[in-house]
Amino acid sequence: QVQLVNSGGGSVQAGGSLRLSCAASGVTFSSYCMAWFRQAPGKEREYVARFYGGTDSTYYTDSVKGRFTISQDNAKNILYLQMNNLEPEDTAMYYCAAFPGNCIGRVQQFHYNYWGQGTQVTVSS
Repeated sequence: QVQLVNSGGGSVQAGGSLRLSCAASGVTFSSYCMAWFRQAPGKEREYVARFYGGTDSTYYTDSVKGRFTISQDNAKNILYLQMNNLEPEDTAMYYCAAFPGNCIGRVQQFHYNYWGQGTQVTVSS
């Protein structure tokens, strides 16, 4: 049974940093596409980044490139999202997601079978 538990959110000022965690059970990172999505109030959930452990491939949406880094700790089965130089526009609930396969083209919610409960990130100007 797959379970994803999010943590690490909080409130920071613009320019600050946060690291989000997603503790995964029932998931083999080498064969799963792991992703982060976010949802701001009144907006649809949007894709942020994804990681495929089978090839150590990482992908990002344009708005976070150069500021966010997705990574995995295979020994602990934890997915991370390091977020630097945060902007007020990054304020949202952040969710990790998992799909048992590669990451090619997987940027929509319906591509993922499993979801964490979310963790709130608030960035003030």
